[in-house]
Amino acid sequence: MITIRPVTGLPEIAPGDDLATIIGSAVPDLADGDILVVTSKIVSKAEGQVRRADDRTQAIADETVRVVARRGDLVISQTRHGLVMAAAGVDASNTERGTVLLLPEDADASARAIRAGLRERLGKNVGVVVSDTFGRPWREGLTDVAIGAAGVTVMADFRGMSDEHGNPLSATITALADELAAAGELVKGKLSGVPVAVVSGLSTLVTPDDGPGARALVRTADDDLFAYGSRDVVFARRTIRDFSDEPVDGAAVRRAVDAAIAAPAPHHTTPWRFVLLESAESREKLLDAMLAAWIADLRGDGFSEESIARRVKRGEVLRRAPYLAVPCLVMDGSHTYRDERRNQAEREMFVVATGAGVQNFLVQLAVEGLGSAWVSSTMFCRDTVRDVLDLPSTYDPMGAVAIGHPAAPPRDRAPRAAADFILVR
Repeated sequence: MITIRPVTGLPEIAPGDDLATIIGSAVPDLADGDILVVTSKIVSKAEGQVRRADDRTQAIADETVRVVARRGDLVISQTRHGLVMAAAGVDASNTERGTVLLLPEDADASARAIRAGLRERLGKNVGVVVSDTFGRPWREGLTDVAIGAAGVTVMADFRGMSDEHGNPLSATITALADELAAAGELVKGKLSGVPVAVVSGLSTLVTPDDGPGARALVRTADDDLFAYGSRDVVFARRTIRDFSDEPVDGAAVRRAVDAAIAAPAPHHTTPWRFVLLESAESREKLLDAMLAAWIADLRGDGFSEESIARRVKRGEVLRRAPYLAVPCLVMDGSHTYRDERRNQAEREMFVVATGAGVQNFLVQLAVEGLGSAWVSSTMFCRDTVRDVLDLPSTYDPMGAVAIGHPAAPPRDRAPRAAADFILVR
């Protein structure tokens, strides 16, 4: 039988309080194998994670390393602990007016300290889960999850096993510590002032050592299919010039084309075409022809052989990529006017629309986990590109996109302030 009971009668927690002593005094009948679920708020209070503030705005900004999504005053952000949650975990409830609570600096360490203190005072081997409240994508309502743990099996990995029908389990990992946190919240509640619960009957989950803690539940960005929130999808696009040997999935590139052709365009037209160079032969043939044309142009402009060699080396990013795409502009559906000024503006509209499509393409490649670099080189030898790739004369190559898996993380962007690029009239 599994039982969950609240720990009542705890005093208001203040900075410097010893939680193990306070909790141990309130539940002296703790048994080996019991699991304590402790609300993070009292851990934060005991550890002095209290800030004077009239509102949470600055505290949220200070605790945020990445804004994932924003809607009005609601901010979903990633904290320095790796947690993605509302308001960076900054809480203005159950604390004195004019103050806010920050998350514990290291909730796993907090759980270990409480566990060690209870073992010292009561001589019992118990597990400890530090819980906090999270919302979930695609689900209404809140639930508690584990942000810290000690002496508890935090996950049960069933991969490689079979169910009762003999079906292999390939992706089933149960977040046991989160289930314990949610179970504890059933008796703690949000308004009852009960910050601790005791779960009994699950001694098989209590371990002799502290274990990896709840940090093991934090999925890394590389493994997260939803790593990019609505706030940072556009910023996910980075120029990548060095690629690994990992092959590129052509289906992922085609999904990026799907995003590209969702861009706006004039006169309800579709000015985008994407030529995908999926074979090494086609890539080498194009790049060799472009290189010859480029060198001929540079020599015609009077550049020295040394200068030409340096410029050619800087342009080798396309050769390092395992996959190339050549976006092209077509003017189908454009209007022809009597004066050249309006015709020029007509073409510029189509060029802007093609650029919007290329930007969508690059952003979606990043969402697919692919790095890319847009290079303008095909725009300087359009006839050569059309000839080598056997393209219609109406196709206007608008650069080339090098695509691949990044060989290393991108460098940080140079800081830019939006205010520097805005004029208000």
